[in-house]
Amino acid sequence: MKNNISVSIKSIGSFVKADELKTYMESATTNLIALREGKGRGSEFTGWLHLPDKTVSKTGDIKKCASRLRSQAPVTVIVGIGGSYLGAKALTEALRDPFGNQEHTLVFAGHTLSEDYHASLLRFLDTTLYNIVVISKSGTTTEPAIAFRVLRDHLRDKIGDKGMKAHIVAITDAKRGALHSLAVSEGYETFVIPDDVGGRYSVLTPVGLLPLALAGFDIDAFATGMRDMALSIRDGNDTASNIALAYAAARNTLYHKGYSTEILISYEPSLVYLAEWWKQLYGESEGKESKGIFPSAVTFTTDLHSMGQYIQQGERKLFETVIHVDEPRQSLVVPGATDDSDGIGFIAGKSLTEVNHKAEAGTRIAHIEGGVPVITISIPRIDEYYLGQLMYFFELACAISGYVLGVNPFDQPGVESYKKNMFALLGKKGYEAERERLEGLLKAQG
Repeated sequence: MKNNISVSIKSIGSFVKADELKTYMESATTNLIALREGKGRGSEFTGWLHLPDKTVSKTGDIKKCASRLRSQAPVTVIVGIGGSYLGAKALTEALRDPFGNQEHTLVFAGHTLSEDYHASLLRFLDTTLYNIVVISKSGTTTEPAIAFRVLRDHLRDKIGDKGMKAHIVAITDAKRGALHSLAVSEGYETFVIPDDVGGRYSVLTPVGLLPLALAGFDIDAFATGMRDMALSIRDGNDTASNIALAYAAARNTLYHKGYSTEILISYEPSLVYLAEWWKQLYGESEGKESKGIFPSAVTFTTDLHSMGQYIQQGERKLFETVIHVDEPRQSLVVPGATDDSDGIGFIAGKSLTEVNHKAEAGTRIAHIEGGVPVITISIPRIDEYYLGQLMYFFELACAISGYVLGVNPFDQPGVESYKKNMFALLGKKGYEAERERLEGLLKAQG
C-alpha cells in the first residue's frame, strides 16, 4: 500500500501556539473516534466512510455500462448539480488532455438555470448522437429536473421513443423518488446512490465512477487510491502523523485565532474544478449555525497577477492551503541558453516545473512574511490513484473538522431557503401567501 500524500503544518507555527494546536489535535482525535463509532451528529450519513473497502472489487457493472454507452454514441450529457456533478467534473478536468482528442466527450447540464447555456448545448447536440446520465436522489431538484426534461424531449425528437431508453441511465435512490419511478416505468438502466451517502461525499459511488469510466479513465485505480488512504487515516492511526487529523486541527486552530477564510491554492490549472468540489464539500459541511471557515480558491501563478495583491496585503483574516504537485505528466524545458533579449536567460535550460516550484516557494515565503499562514498538501502526481487518495483525505478531514467546529457536517438545511422562495415566486401551488409576501419585499427593495 502506497501513501505518499503528505501534509505540512509547520509554517503555521509563527501564528499559533503549540498548546493551542495540541488542544485542537486532541479534539480532532476524539471526533475521529466518534466518527468511526457512529456516535457523532448525522451518523446516518456516514456510509461513505467504508465505501472504498467495498468498491475496489465491484466496478464491473459500471465499466460494462460505460462501454455500452461509449459504443452507441460519441457524447454523453451528465445531468446533475452540486455533489451530483462536481466530483465527476473535478476528476475528468484534472485527468484529461486540455487540447487532445477525448476518447468520449462528456458535457454537463442541470448545474445552472441559464437559458443561454442550455440553448447552446442543444445546438451542439443537434449535430451528434448522445447519451444522457441523469443524477438525482429525488428527481425533483429544480435545475437537473428542468435540464432532463428538455434533453429527454430533444433526444426523443432525434431518435424516437423506442430507441431512446437505451441512451438514458439514471443514478438515483434505490426505492423511491420521482426519478426512480420514472426509470422503472421507462426501463432505463439504473445505478443506486446509497441512502447513507450524501451528495458531496458521493464521488466513489456511480455518481463519480460512471462519468470517470465514460471519459476513459481508470476507476479501479481511483477506488484503490481511496481505499489506501482510508486504511491509512481512518482506522488505527490516532496520532499526529495522521494527516487528516493534522489538517483538521490546524485549520480549526487558525479559525479560532481569527483566520476565517481558507484559500485552496494550486499551481495547476487542471485542478480548478477539484477546488470547486472542495469548496462545496467544506462550505456545505461547515457553514451553519453562524459558524464556519469560508472556503475560496485561486490558481497560481495566474491569480498572483490579480488576487495576489489582496492576499499579500489585504485583511489578515485568511490562510492558505496549497496543493503542491511533485511531478508533471509531461516535460518541457525553457529554451534559448544564449538568448537574454527578454531578460530571463537565467531560466533557460530549466524545466517549467522547476520554475513553477520556485514560484510556489517564493510565494509561500512572501505570504507567510506578509501575515498569511500556509498549510501545504503534497501529492506526487495528478493521476487516478492519487486523486482518489486526495479526495478521501479531504472528505475525512472535513467530517472531523465539522465535528470539531460543533456542527453536523452531513446536512445542509440552509440550501432549502432559496428553493422555497423560488417556488413561491414561480407560482407553485400552496405557496400563494408566501408569494404575495416575497413580491412585496421585492417591490420594497426596488
